[in-house]
Amino acid sequence: MSTVRTTRPAPVAAPPAAARRPRRRQSPRRWLLLAGLAILAVLMVFPLYWMVVSALTPGGQSQSSQFYLWPAEPTLANVTEVFSTQPVWRWIGNSLLISVVTTAISVCVSLGAGYALAKFSFFGKGLLYTAFLVTIMIPIQVTLVPSFLVVARLGLVDSPWAVILPTAFDVVGIFIARQFMLSVPNALVEAARVDGAGEFRAFFQVVLPTCGPLVGVLVILAFMARWNDFLWPMVVLQGNENLTVPVALSTLTNNPAFASPWGAVMAVATVTVLPILVVFLAFQRQFVQGISSTGIK
Repeated sequence: MSTVRTTRPAPVAAPPAAARRPRRRQSPRRWLLLAGLAILAVLMVFPLYWMVVSALTPGGQSQSSQFYLWPAEPTLANVTEVFSTQPVWRWIGNSLLISVVTTAISVCVSLGAGYALAKFSFFGKGLLYTAFLVTIMIPIQVTLVPSFLVVARLGLVDSPWAVILPTAFDVVGIFIARQFMLSVPNALVEAARVDGAGEFRAFFQVVLPTCGPLVGVLVILAFMARWNDFLWPMVVLQGNENLTVPVALSTLTNNPAFASPWGAVMAVATVTVLPILVVFLAFQRQFVQGISSTGIK
């Protein structure tokens, strides 16, 4: 007898889980949220765009009552005029020197003070920390005259150190550093001490390697604060070549040498906004991680 062999069909492979899931439709609420965020993004970027447009607008047209999104005849005349008649590169160099040196000192001071306030127990720590926080509520106008008298007696008026030294101590940076240091496990520091490491070695080899996000936050905040600082540099810097960019921009608005002073101001502002963008783009990932780690909303 001949036997009939039946072949079973090969089992069909089940579709992957991602393919079996129904594609979610975008709800109207989500589309409204995206549209609102897009509008906010445009509103945030538009001042920068208008700054570039004003810098490329021929003299006199930037003060016209007619509204336009792009000049009819864009030109670099404003840029060449202000850079050829004013020491703009010297102003940028002064701002870079003050911002970089002050940021480096401020970050070091904030890291050390934050570590001491978070990991050490000593008499009067709470009172000292409270005194630090109270200084945040004191406006700069209150301390302007005493600070100027100290700087004048030290002979630092009209020098970069007159701006660097009084602003190197940043209470906000110390607060952020302390909040971040509290999240570092005490067991790591205690283990380093048991292994024979001193306080400096424990800080530099155990605690500091975990502070990458914190350093990013401190660098961005300190650099932006010093780069945009106006009132204190205006008081202690007097010579035209020793000015920083914000103070120098205020002098261009009343300068009779320019037919269109606002065009010259926007030309300088367009160039000087680049360092802030570079610093933020370099530390943006650490900035987001650091803000979320410190618990600041």
